[in-house]
Amino acid sequence: MSAQSVPALMLQGTGSDVGKSLLVAGLCRAYARRGLRVRPFKPQNMSNNAAVTDDGGEIGRAQALQARAAGVATSVHMNPVLLKPQSDIGAQVVVQGKVMTSAKARDYYRLKRDLLPKVVESFEVMARDADLVLIEGAGSPAEVNLRASDIANMGFAEAVGVPVILVGDIDRGGVIASIVGTHELLSEDDRRWLKGYVINKFRGDVSLFEPATGIIHERCGLKSYGIATYWPGAYKLPAEDGVALEKAGKYHRKAGNEGDAVLRIAVPHLPRIANFDDLDPLAAEDDVELLVIKPGQVIPGDCDLVLLPGSKSTMADLRFLKEQGWDIDILAHHRRGGHVIGICGGYQMLGHMVHDPDGVEGAPGSEPGLGLLDVETVMAGDKTLRKTTGLTVGDHAVLAAGTPVDGYEIHMGRTDGPDRARSWLDLNGVVDGAISSDGRVLGCYLHGLFGSDDFRHAFLAALRSDEAHKMTHFEASIDAALDELADHLEACLDLDGMLELAKSRP
Repeated sequence: MSAQSVPALMLQGTGSDVGKSLLVAGLCRAYARRGLRVRPFKPQNMSNNAAVTDDGGEIGRAQALQARAAGVATSVHMNPVLLKPQSDIGAQVVVQGKVMTSAKARDYYRLKRDLLPKVVESFEVMARDADLVLIEGAGSPAEVNLRASDIANMGFAEAVGVPVILVGDIDRGGVIASIVGTHELLSEDDRRWLKGYVINKFRGDVSLFEPATGIIHERCGLKSYGIATYWPGAYKLPAEDGVALEKAGKYHRKAGNEGDAVLRIAVPHLPRIANFDDLDPLAAEDDVELLVIKPGQVIPGDCDLVLLPGSKSTMADLRFLKEQGWDIDILAHHRRGGHVIGICGGYQMLGHMVHDPDGVEGAPGSEPGLGLLDVETVMAGDKTLRKTTGLTVGDHAVLAAGTPVDGYEIHMGRTDGPDRARSWLDLNGVVDGAISSDGRVLGCYLHGLFGSDDFRHAFLAALRSDEAHKMTHFEASIDAALDELADHLEACLDLDGMLELAKSRP
Protein backbone atom coordinates (compact mmCIF):
# COMPACT_ATOMS: atom_id res chain seq x y z
CA MET A 1 0.00 0.00 0.00
CA SER A 2 1.40 3.42 -0.95
CA ALA A 3 1.78 6.16 1.65
CA GLN A 4 -0.90 8.15 -0.17
CA SER A 5 -3.52 5.46 0.42
CA VAL A 6 -2.73 4.43 4.00
CA PRO A 7 -5.61 5.31 6.35
CA ALA A 8 -4.73 8.40 8.36
CA LEU A 9 -6.58 10.76 10.66
CA MET A 10 -5.48 14.09 12.15
CA LEU A 11 -6.62 15.51 15.48
CA GLN A 12 -6.35 19.28 15.66
CA GLY A 13 -7.35 21.42 18.62
CA THR A 14 -9.34 24.56 19.20
CA GLY A 15 -6.27 25.64 21.18
CA SER A 16 -3.19 24.38 22.97
CA ASP A 17 -3.49 21.93 25.88
CA VAL A 18 -6.97 20.67 24.95
CA GLY A 19 -5.84 17.06 25.39
CA LYS A 20 -4.79 16.09 21.85
CA SER A 21 -1.64 14.25 22.96
CA LEU A 22 -3.48 12.08 25.46
CA LEU A 23 -6.31 11.34 23.03
CA VAL A 24 -3.86 10.23 20.35
CA ALA A 25 -2.04 8.02 22.88
CA GLY A 26 -5.29 6.39 23.93
CA LEU A 27 -6.38 5.88 20.32
CA CYS A 28 -2.99 4.38 19.46
CA ARG A 29 -3.45 1.79 22.20
CA ALA A 30 -7.10 1.15 21.32
CA TYR A 31 -6.49 0.56 17.61
CA ALA A 32 -3.30 -1.43 18.27
CA ARG A 33 -5.35 -3.76 20.49
CA ARG A 34 -7.60 -4.32 17.47
CA GLY A 35 -4.60 -5.74 15.63
CA LEU A 36 -3.75 -2.69 13.51
CA ARG A 37 -0.20 -1.49 12.90
CA VAL A 38 -0.56 2.05 14.26
CA ARG A 39 1.98 4.84 13.93
CA PRO A 40 1.76 8.22 15.72
CA PHE A 41 2.86 11.38 13.95
CA LYS A 42 3.18 15.05 14.84
CA PRO A 43 4.54 17.34 12.11
CA GLN A 44 5.77 20.05 14.47
CA ASN A 45 6.07 20.07 18.24
CA MET A 46 7.30 22.70 20.68
CA SER A 47 8.57 21.20 23.90
CA ASN A 48 11.69 20.88 26.01
CA ASN A 49 10.42 17.49 27.13
CA ALA A 50 12.25 15.36 24.57
CA ALA A 51 12.90 11.64 24.14
CA VAL A 52 15.84 9.86 22.56
CA THR A 53 14.59 7.60 19.78
CA ASP A 54 15.55 4.05 18.93
CA ASP A 55 17.16 5.35 15.73
CA GLY A 56 19.37 7.82 17.62
CA GLY A 57 17.65 11.19 17.37
CA GLU A 58 15.18 13.14 19.50
CA ILE A 59 11.43 13.78 19.38
CA GLY A 60 8.80 15.13 21.73
CA ARG A 61 8.11 12.82 24.64
CA ALA A 62 4.41 12.88 23.81
CA GLN A 63 5.19 11.04 20.57
CA ALA A 64 7.38 8.60 22.48
CA LEU A 65 4.43 7.83 24.76
CA GLN A 66 2.17 7.43 21.72
CA ALA A 67 4.66 5.02 20.16
CA ARG A 68 4.68 3.04 23.40
CA ALA A 69 0.89 2.98 23.33
CA ALA A 70 1.02 1.63 19.77
CA GLY A 71 3.63 -0.97 20.76
CA VAL A 72 6.26 0.21 18.26
CA ALA A 73 9.83 1.50 18.40
CA THR A 74 10.33 5.26 18.43
CA SER A 75 11.59 7.03 15.32
CA VAL A 76 12.73 10.54 14.49
CA HIS A 77 10.10 10.49 11.73
CA MET A 78 7.28 10.47 14.29
CA ASN A 79 8.02 14.14 15.05
CA PRO A 80 10.14 15.56 12.22
CA VAL A 81 10.23 19.15 13.53
CA LEU A 82 10.84 19.74 17.23
CA LEU A 83 11.25 23.26 18.59
CA LYS A 84 13.04 23.50 21.95
CA PRO A 85 12.58 26.98 23.45
CA GLN A 86 15.78 28.59 24.69
CA SER A 87 14.37 32.07 25.37
CA ASP A 88 11.08 33.95 25.10
CA ILE A 89 11.70 34.65 21.41
CA GLY A 90 14.00 31.88 20.20
CA ALA A 91 14.28 28.10 20.01
CA GLN A 92 16.56 25.31 18.91
CA VAL A 93 15.21 23.74 15.72
CA VAL A 94 15.52 19.94 15.55
CA VAL A 95 14.72 18.40 12.16
CA GLN A 96 14.33 14.64 11.80
CA GLY A 97 16.03 14.12 15.13
CA LYS A 98 19.08 16.35 14.68
CA VAL A 99 19.75 19.98 15.58
CA MET A 100 19.48 22.09 12.43
CA THR A 101 19.85 25.61 13.86
CA SER A 102 18.64 28.03 16.49
CA ALA A 103 16.18 30.66 15.36
CA LYS A 104 14.09 33.52 16.64
CA ALA A 105 10.35 33.31 16.03
CA ARG A 106 10.38 35.62 12.98
CA ASP A 107 13.29 33.75 11.40
CA TYR A 108 11.61 30.39 12.01
CA TYR A 109 8.40 31.67 10.42
CA ARG A 110 10.38 32.18 7.21
CA LEU A 111 12.31 28.93 7.61
CA LYS A 112 9.43 26.53 8.20
CA ARG A 113 8.08 26.80 4.66
CA ASP A 114 11.26 25.06 3.57
CA LEU A 115 10.68 22.29 6.14
CA LEU A 116 7.41 21.02 4.67
CA PRO A 117 9.17 18.57 2.28
CA LYS A 118 11.00 17.04 5.26
CA VAL A 119 7.73 16.75 7.18
CA VAL A 120 5.98 15.06 4.26
CA GLU A 121 8.96 12.74 3.78
CA SER A 122 8.77 11.65 7.43
CA PHE A 123 5.03 11.06 7.18
CA GLU A 124 5.58 8.82 4.17
CA VAL A 125 8.24 6.85 6.07
CA MET A 126 5.75 6.26 8.89
CA ALA A 127 2.88 5.43 6.57
CA ARG A 128 4.76 2.78 4.56
CA ASP A 129 4.74 0.39 7.51
CA ALA A 130 1.31 1.20 8.93
CA ASP A 131 -2.33 0.24 8.74
CA LEU A 132 -3.25 3.54 10.38
CA VAL A 133 -1.41 6.80 11.08
CA LEU A 134 -2.77 9.00 13.88
CA ILE A 135 -1.61 12.58 13.51
CA GLU A 136 -1.57 15.25 16.20
CA GLY A 137 -1.76 18.91 15.28
CA ALA A 138 -0.17 21.76 17.24
CA GLY A 139 -1.86 24.77 18.77
CA SER A 140 -4.90 25.71 16.71
CA PRO A 141 -5.69 25.93 12.98
CA ALA A 142 -7.56 29.16 13.79
CA GLU A 143 -4.23 31.01 13.93
CA VAL A 144 -4.97 32.07 10.37
CA ASN A 145 -2.38 34.87 10.51
CA LEU A 146 0.25 32.09 10.36
CA ARG A 147 -1.51 29.95 7.74
CA ALA A 148 0.74 30.88 4.81
CA SER A 149 3.67 28.90 6.20
CA ASP A 150 1.76 26.38 8.31
CA ILE A 151 3.21 22.88 8.55
CA ALA A 152 1.53 21.81 11.80
CA ASN A 153 -2.21 21.90 11.10
CA MET A 154 -4.16 22.58 7.90
CA GLY A 155 -1.00 23.18 5.90
CA PHE A 156 0.03 19.61 6.63
CA ALA A 157 -3.49 18.18 6.20
CA GLU A 158 -3.64 19.73 2.74
CA ALA A 159 -0.14 18.58 1.80
CA VAL A 160 -0.86 14.89 2.42
CA GLY A 161 -4.64 14.84 2.11
CA VAL A 162 -5.86 13.70 5.53
CA PRO A 163 -9.26 14.26 7.17
CA VAL A 164 -9.30 16.29 10.38
CA ILE A 165 -11.25 15.97 13.62
CA LEU A 166 -11.31 19.06 15.83
CA VAL A 167 -10.85 18.60 19.59
CA GLY A 168 -12.58 21.05 21.91
CA ASP A 169 -11.91 21.26 25.66
CA ILE A 170 -15.19 21.84 27.49
CA ASP A 171 -13.34 22.18 30.78
CA ARG A 172 -12.24 25.65 29.65
CA GLY A 173 -15.78 26.81 28.90
CA GLY A 174 -17.09 28.21 25.62
CA VAL A 175 -16.53 24.99 23.70
CA ILE A 176 -19.37 25.64 21.22
CA ALA A 177 -17.92 29.04 20.39
CA SER A 178 -14.41 27.59 20.05
CA ILE A 179 -15.55 24.96 17.54
CA VAL A 180 -17.86 27.22 15.55
CA GLY A 181 -15.35 30.08 15.69
CA THR A 182 -12.52 27.87 14.45
CA HIS A 183 -14.67 26.66 11.56
CA GLU A 184 -15.69 30.24 10.72
CA LEU A 185 -12.08 31.46 10.61
CA LEU A 186 -10.89 28.73 8.27
CA SER A 187 -10.81 29.32 4.54
CA GLU A 188 -13.12 27.32 2.28
CA ASP A 189 -10.11 25.31 1.10
CA ASP A 190 -9.17 24.37 4.67
CA ARG A 191 -12.74 23.60 5.73
CA ARG A 192 -12.91 20.74 3.26
CA TRP A 193 -10.45 18.77 5.43
CA LEU A 194 -12.41 19.36 8.64
CA LYS A 195 -14.89 16.49 8.98
CA GLY A 196 -15.96 16.35 12.60
CA TYR A 197 -15.20 17.08 16.21
CA VAL A 198 -14.72 15.53 19.64
CA ILE A 199 -15.60 17.16 22.94
CA ASN A 200 -12.95 16.45 25.56
CA LYS A 201 -12.85 16.52 29.40
CA PHE A 202 -16.65 16.59 29.89
CA ARG A 203 -17.86 16.40 33.50
CA GLY A 204 -21.41 15.62 34.55
CA ASP A 205 -24.48 14.55 32.58
CA VAL A 206 -23.52 14.06 28.91
CA SER A 207 -27.16 14.30 27.83
CA LEU A 208 -27.13 17.99 28.68
CA PHE A 209 -24.79 18.58 25.75
CA GLU A 210 -27.05 16.92 23.17
CA PRO A 211 -28.73 20.17 22.00
CA ALA A 212 -25.28 21.60 21.33
CA THR A 213 -24.49 18.93 18.76
CA GLY A 214 -27.44 20.13 16.71
CA ILE A 215 -26.27 23.74 16.96
CA ILE A 216 -22.76 22.82 15.84
CA HIS A 217 -24.08 20.76 12.94
CA GLU A 218 -26.40 23.57 11.84
CA ARG A 219 -23.61 26.15 11.95
CA CYS A 220 -20.75 24.03 10.61
CA GLY A 221 -22.10 20.80 9.18
CA LEU A 222 -19.63 18.86 11.32
CA LYS A 223 -20.25 15.37 12.68
CA SER A 224 -19.78 14.56 16.35
CA TYR A 225 -17.47 11.61 16.97
CA GLY A 226 -18.32 11.55 20.65
CA ILE A 227 -17.81 13.16 24.00
CA ALA A 228 -14.77 12.07 25.97
CA THR A 229 -15.75 12.41 29.60
CA TYR A 230 -13.15 13.54 32.09
CA TRP A 231 -10.65 10.77 32.75
CA PRO A 232 -9.23 11.01 36.28
CA GLY A 233 -6.23 8.82 35.44
CA ALA A 234 -4.50 11.46 33.32
CA TYR A 235 -2.01 12.22 36.10
CA LYS A 236 -0.64 8.67 35.78
CA LEU A 237 0.81 9.41 32.34
CA PRO A 238 3.69 11.74 31.47
CA ALA A 239 2.54 15.23 30.50
CA GLU A 240 3.69 16.79 27.24
CA ASP A 241 5.15 20.05 28.47
CA GLY A 242 5.76 22.36 31.40
CA VAL A 243 2.20 23.70 31.35
CA ALA A 244 1.29 20.68 33.45
CA LEU A 245 3.56 21.84 36.25
CA GLU A 246 1.58 25.07 36.50
CA LYS A 247 -1.61 23.17 37.27
CA ALA A 248 -2.66 22.22 40.74
CA GLY A 249 -2.84 18.47 41.10
CA LYS A 250 -0.12 17.34 38.71
CA TYR A 251 1.82 16.37 41.81
CA HIS A 252 -0.02 16.29 45.09
CA ARG A 253 0.35 15.14 48.66
CA LYS A 254 -0.48 11.50 49.22
CA ALA A 255 -3.30 10.71 51.57
CA GLY A 256 -2.19 8.83 54.63
CA ASN A 257 -2.68 8.37 58.33
CA GLU A 258 -1.52 11.12 60.62
CA GLY A 259 2.02 10.45 61.72
CA ASP A 260 2.91 8.40 58.65
CA ALA A 261 6.46 9.03 57.45
CA VAL A 262 6.49 11.07 54.24
CA LEU A 263 9.54 11.79 52.14
CA ARG A 264 9.49 15.38 50.94
CA ILE A 265 11.27 16.08 47.66
CA ALA A 266 11.54 19.70 46.53
CA VAL A 267 12.03 20.61 42.86
CA PRO A 268 12.63 24.24 41.85
CA HIS A 269 10.44 25.10 38.84
CA LEU A 270 12.96 26.54 36.39
CA PRO A 271 11.72 28.61 33.42
CA ARG A 272 13.36 26.28 30.87
CA ILE A 273 12.81 23.02 32.74
CA ALA A 274 13.37 20.05 30.42
CA ASN A 275 12.42 16.39 30.59
CA PHE A 276 10.48 16.99 33.78
CA ASP A 277 8.83 13.56 33.52
CA ASP A 278 11.93 12.42 35.41
CA LEU A 279 9.76 13.42 38.39
CA ASP A 280 6.80 11.16 37.63
CA PRO A 281 8.18 7.90 39.10
CA LEU A 282 8.98 9.70 42.37
CA ALA A 283 5.53 11.25 42.56
CA ALA A 284 3.98 7.82 42.00
CA GLU A 285 5.41 6.52 45.28
CA ASP A 286 2.72 6.47 47.95
CA ASP A 287 4.88 8.01 50.67
CA VAL A 288 6.57 10.71 48.57
CA GLU A 289 5.39 14.31 48.60
CA LEU A 290 6.84 15.96 45.53
CA LEU A 291 6.85 19.73 45.90
CA VAL A 292 7.29 21.83 42.75
CA ILE A 293 8.62 25.12 44.10
CA LYS A 294 7.21 28.06 42.15
CA PRO A 295 8.91 31.45 41.73
CA GLY A 296 8.49 33.50 44.89
CA GLN A 297 8.27 30.40 47.09
CA VAL A 298 10.94 29.17 49.50
CA ILE A 299 12.37 25.66 49.40
CA PRO A 300 11.05 24.11 52.64
CA GLY A 301 13.63 23.62 55.35
CA ASP A 302 12.22 20.20 56.27
CA CYS A 303 12.52 18.54 52.85
CA ASP A 304 14.55 15.35 52.60
CA LEU A 305 15.87 15.86 49.09
CA VAL A 306 16.29 18.75 46.67
CA LEU A 307 16.20 17.63 43.04
CA LEU A 308 17.54 19.97 40.35
CA PRO A 309 15.95 18.90 37.03
CA GLY A 310 17.12 19.20 33.46
CA SER A 311 17.19 22.55 31.70
CA LYS A 312 17.24 23.66 28.07
CA SER A 313 19.25 26.76 29.08
CA THR A 314 21.45 25.85 32.04
CA MET A 315 23.16 29.20 32.54
CA ALA A 316 19.95 31.25 32.23
CA ASP A 317 18.11 28.92 34.62
CA LEU A 318 21.05 29.00 37.03
CA ARG A 319 20.85 32.80 37.12
CA PHE A 320 17.08 32.57 37.66
CA LEU A 321 17.61 30.10 40.52
CA LYS A 322 19.89 32.61 42.24
CA GLU A 323 17.48 35.49 41.63
CA GLN A 324 14.82 33.51 43.52
CA GLY A 325 17.21 32.91 46.44
CA TRP A 326 16.96 29.17 45.90
CA ASP A 327 20.76 28.86 45.96
CA ILE A 328 20.69 30.06 49.58
CA ASP A 329 17.91 27.60 50.41
CA ILE A 330 19.78 24.69 48.79
CA LEU A 331 23.07 25.47 50.52
CA ALA A 332 21.27 25.75 53.88
CA HIS A 333 19.50 22.43 53.19
CA HIS A 334 22.88 20.81 52.57
CA ARG A 335 24.41 22.31 55.72
CA ARG A 336 21.54 20.81 57.73
CA GLY A 337 22.49 17.36 56.43
CA GLY A 338 20.07 17.20 53.52
CA HIS A 339 20.65 15.46 50.20
CA VAL A 340 20.77 17.05 46.74
CA ILE A 341 20.68 15.40 43.33
CA GLY A 342 20.99 17.03 39.92
CA ILE A 343 20.10 15.51 36.57
CA CYS A 344 21.63 16.82 33.34
CA GLY A 345 21.34 20.64 33.53
CA GLY A 346 20.77 20.32 37.27
CA TYR A 347 24.02 18.33 37.50
CA GLN A 348 25.86 21.12 35.71
CA MET A 349 24.46 23.70 38.15
CA LEU A 350 25.85 21.78 41.13
CA GLY A 351 29.47 22.41 40.07
CA HIS A 352 31.70 25.43 40.61
CA MET A 353 31.29 26.95 37.13
CA VAL A 354 29.40 26.57 33.87
CA HIS A 355 31.27 27.92 30.83
CA ASP A 356 29.77 28.63 27.41
CA PRO A 357 32.68 30.06 25.41
CA ASP A 358 31.03 29.58 22.02
CA GLY A 359 27.55 30.82 22.94
CA VAL A 360 25.88 27.42 22.53
CA GLU A 361 22.95 28.44 24.76
CA GLY A 362 23.04 32.20 24.26
CA ALA A 363 25.61 34.94 24.76
CA PRO A 364 29.12 33.54 25.42
CA GLY A 365 30.22 33.67 29.05
CA SER A 366 30.49 31.82 32.34
CA GLU A 367 28.27 31.51 35.40
CA PRO A 368 29.27 30.39 38.92
CA GLY A 369 27.42 27.29 40.05
CA LEU A 370 26.34 26.18 43.51
CA GLY A 371 29.74 24.67 44.31
CA LEU A 372 28.30 21.54 45.90
CA LEU A 373 30.24 19.31 43.52
CA ASP A 374 33.92 19.80 42.75
CA VAL A 375 33.39 19.86 38.99
CA GLU A 376 33.05 22.37 36.15
CA THR A 377 31.11 22.18 32.89
CA VAL A 378 32.03 23.48 29.44
CA MET A 379 29.27 23.80 26.85
CA ALA A 380 31.09 22.45 23.81
CA GLY A 381 31.12 19.54 21.39
CA ASP A 382 28.26 17.75 19.71
CA LYS A 383 24.98 17.03 21.46
CA THR A 384 24.95 13.62 23.17
CA LEU A 385 21.88 11.57 22.23
CA ARG A 386 21.65 7.95 23.31
CA LYS A 387 19.51 5.39 25.07
CA THR A 388 21.51 3.37 27.51
CA THR A 389 21.51 0.84 30.33
CA GLY A 390 24.00 0.17 33.09
CA LEU A 391 24.71 -0.35 36.77
CA THR A 392 25.54 1.76 39.78
CA VAL A 393 29.18 1.49 40.83
CA GLY A 394 31.02 2.21 44.06
CA ASP A 395 29.62 1.99 47.57
CA HIS A 396 28.15 5.23 48.84
CA ALA A 397 25.80 6.38 51.58
CA VAL A 398 22.72 6.43 49.36
CA LEU A 399 23.83 3.96 46.70
CA ALA A 400 24.73 0.31 46.56
CA ALA A 401 26.86 -1.01 43.72
CA GLY A 402 25.32 -3.25 41.10
CA THR A 403 21.83 -1.76 40.94
CA PRO A 404 20.53 -1.79 37.34
CA VAL A 405 19.51 1.47 35.65
CA ASP A 406 18.29 2.47 32.22
CA GLY A 407 17.41 5.77 30.58
CA TYR A 408 18.73 8.19 28.03
CA GLU A 409 21.17 11.06 27.61
CA ILE A 410 20.28 14.26 25.77
CA HIS A 411 22.66 17.10 26.55
CA MET A 412 25.33 19.52 25.46
CA GLY A 413 28.47 20.05 27.52
CA ARG A 414 31.20 18.09 29.23
CA THR A 415 31.59 17.94 33.02
CA ASP A 416 34.88 17.17 34.75
CA GLY A 417 36.71 17.69 38.04
CA PRO A 418 37.92 15.85 41.18
CA ASP A 419 34.47 14.60 42.19
CA ARG A 420 34.26 12.74 38.87
CA ALA A 421 36.64 10.26 40.55
CA ARG A 422 33.51 9.20 42.40
CA SER A 423 31.49 8.47 39.26
CA TRP A 424 28.54 6.32 40.27
CA LEU A 425 27.13 4.99 36.99
CA ASP A 426 28.63 2.58 34.48
CA LEU A 427 26.55 2.99 31.32
CA ASN A 428 27.63 0.28 28.92
CA GLY A 429 31.25 0.87 29.80
CA VAL A 430 31.05 4.68 29.99
CA VAL A 431 31.28 6.14 33.49
CA ASP A 432 28.94 9.00 34.42
CA GLY A 433 28.15 11.17 37.37
CA ALA A 434 29.87 12.61 40.42
CA ILE A 435 29.36 12.44 44.19
CA SER A 436 30.56 14.96 46.77
CA SER A 437 33.10 13.92 49.38
CA ASP A 438 30.37 13.82 52.07
CA GLY A 439 28.22 11.54 49.88
CA ARG A 440 25.13 13.76 50.09
CA VAL A 441 25.30 15.52 46.70
CA LEU A 442 24.99 13.54 43.46
CA GLY A 443 24.79 14.47 39.81
CA CYS A 444 24.56 12.64 36.51
CA TYR A 445 23.45 13.03 32.89
CA LEU A 446 21.06 10.05 32.85
CA HIS A 447 17.42 11.02 32.31
CA GLY A 448 14.86 8.37 33.21
CA LEU A 449 17.01 7.24 36.11
CA PHE A 450 14.14 7.10 38.59
CA GLY A 451 12.00 5.09 36.19
CA SER A 452 14.26 2.14 37.02
CA ASP A 453 12.31 0.49 39.84
CA ASP A 454 15.26 -1.18 41.57
CA PHE A 455 17.30 2.02 41.62
CA ARG A 456 14.41 4.20 42.77
CA HIS A 457 13.46 1.80 45.55
CA ALA A 458 17.06 1.55 46.79
CA PHE A 459 17.70 5.30 46.60
CA LEU A 460 14.51 6.24 48.46
CA ALA A 461 15.02 3.49 51.03
CA ALA A 462 18.35 5.06 51.96
CA LEU A 463 16.55 8.35 52.67
CA ARG A 464 13.70 6.84 54.67
CA SER A 465 13.77 6.41 58.41
CA ASP A 466 11.08 3.74 58.12
CA GLU A 467 11.97 0.84 55.85
CA ALA A 468 8.41 -0.49 55.61
CA HIS A 469 7.13 0.59 52.22
CA LYS A 470 4.99 -0.83 49.45
CA MET A 471 7.05 -0.95 46.24
CA THR A 472 5.72 0.84 43.15
CA HIS A 473 6.39 -0.61 39.70
CA PHE A 474 6.40 2.51 37.57
CA GLU A 475 6.84 1.20 34.02
CA ALA A 476 4.09 -1.39 34.50
CA SER A 477 1.81 1.35 35.82
CA ILE A 478 2.28 3.36 32.60
CA ASP A 479 1.10 0.47 30.45
CA ALA A 480 -1.82 -0.19 32.78
CA ALA A 481 -2.82 3.48 32.54
CA LEU A 482 -2.67 3.35 28.73
CA ASP A 483 -4.99 0.36 28.76
CA GLU A 484 -7.37 2.22 31.08
CA LEU A 485 -7.33 5.22 28.74
CA ALA A 486 -8.02 3.03 25.70
CA ASP A 487 -10.96 1.41 27.52
CA HIS A 488 -12.27 4.85 28.40
CA LEU A 489 -12.12 6.12 24.80
CA GLU A 490 -13.70 2.92 23.45
CA ALA A 491 -16.67 3.64 25.71
CA CYS A 492 -16.91 7.36 24.92
CA LEU A 493 -16.00 7.85 21.27
CA ASP A 494 -17.07 6.45 17.90
CA LEU A 495 -13.84 4.60 17.13
CA ASP A 496 -15.43 2.63 14.30
CA GLY A 497 -16.57 5.86 12.67
CA MET A 498 -13.18 7.48 13.15
CA LEU A 499 -11.49 4.49 11.49
CA GLU A 500 -13.84 4.72 8.52
CA LEU A 501 -13.05 8.42 8.25
CA ALA A 502 -9.32 7.61 8.24
CA LYS A 503 -9.92 5.23 5.35
CA SER A 504 -11.68 7.94 3.33
CA ARG A 505 -8.53 9.82 2.31
CA PRO A 506 -9.06 11.20 -1.22
